[in-house]
Amino acid sequence: MIEKTVLKNGIRAVYEKMPDCRSASVAVWVKSGSVYEAEKEHGMSHFIEHILFKGTKSRSASKIAAEMDDIGGNLNAFTSKECTCFYAKVLDEHIEKAVDIISDLILRSKLDAGDIEREKGVVTEEILMNDDSPEDVANEGICSLLYEGCAVAPNILGTADSVNAFTRQSLIDYMDKRYRGGDTVISVAGSFDKAKLDAMLWDKFGAMRAGVGEERIPSAIGAGGRVAFADRDAEQAHICIGMPGFGANDDRRFAMLVLSNVLGGCMSSRLFQRIREERGLAYSTYTYPTSYAETGYLTAYAGTGLANAAKVTELILSELASARKDGITKTEFDRAKEQMRVSYILSSESTSARSSAIGKAELLLGRAEEEARLIKKLEAVSMADVEGILNETLDPNNMCAFVAGKTAGMDTRAIERLIKG
Repeated sequence: MIEKTVLKNGIRAVYEKMPDCRSASVAVWVKSGSVYEAEKEHGMSHFIEHILFKGTKSRSASKIAAEMDDIGGNLNAFTSKECTCFYAKVLDEHIEKAVDIISDLILRSKLDAGDIEREKGVVTEEILMNDDSPEDVANEGICSLLYEGCAVAPNILGTADSVNAFTRQSLIDYMDKRYRGGDTVISVAGSFDKAKLDAMLWDKFGAMRAGVGEERIPSAIGAGGRVAFADRDAEQAHICIGMPGFGANDDRRFAMLVLSNVLGGCMSSRLFQRIREERGLAYSTYTYPTSYAETGYLTAYAGTGLANAAKVTELILSELASARKDGITKTEFDRAKEQMRVSYILSSESTSARSSAIGKAELLLGRAEEEARLIKKLEAVSMADVEGILNETLDPNNMCAFVAGKTAGMDTRAIERLIKG
């Protein structure tokens, strides 16, 4: 059962006890992500996530690491388009220490000017490293292309220019806007005493300012038929074809999960069998759905030799067209649902996965659902539900493509013709 407490400053705490666990996973979720950033702030949410680990008024960076090592715990953080999350997994007897350290990072960071300058170099190297991975470039690029001109489009990391323009004051100003009680959720899953945690969380996080930041402007996928290329010194073409999907607030996303699994979610999927097993044209090919709060998309990916880029693009489109025209089989449907059901059940055994699921849902959707309810929603998906999304999702007129690799070795015009129809 999921329980919820709202602290006096608006922070929402959501709890899920997991019997027979000795561990507890604690996560602090903040509405601080790239969708909230102005142009001059691109990459700031991610940069702040980095810099908060560089030391607080009472702990150096090395002391933070040592204290977590002393209790055998794990501490980390990540930034996404819609949020930043700081999380720890510890034995239940050490939960107070984990809460104390995370609150110290968020509320009492030094934001030292020297650390900020050094971290600019670290994040710039991360940007360059990401740019050196054509597969990452393609997968990020298809999102930016689909949502061109919208808040979802910019890269989470920002650019070298935007990052190097950050100042200590600009970071403080941004945190003042985004790190507010009404925009923060603390999620705990595993073994814990709720009454003690309620008191502990107020003691450690009561100093966070109340209120909420500005809401983002909703994003929508643009027109189909657009194609973009990223010229990289790579001997493979990394092809991403993107198409409309569903947001996390739309229960049709469960039908999308089933469809994605059939198309490219496993070794028996259509793309894997057709492109890799039958034709030997790719080592890696897959599909995956992405759901933000109010919008989403489906991506089909394949990595292939440059000379085969147009052919593989054609094969992907052919499989998508076949599914749209003829639907999926009962065998494919049953297999996909069972794989997804098992995946949900296995994740429900992990305190980290449950803390993540309930925290993110509470932050972005305003509600945290038990795993059993999510499994019921998945089990309720019918063949008709999947067929009901085929026309809209797999409409070739709504598709865009982003291809990364050495463009001189590809037939780029053929790829453009295939996507533009």
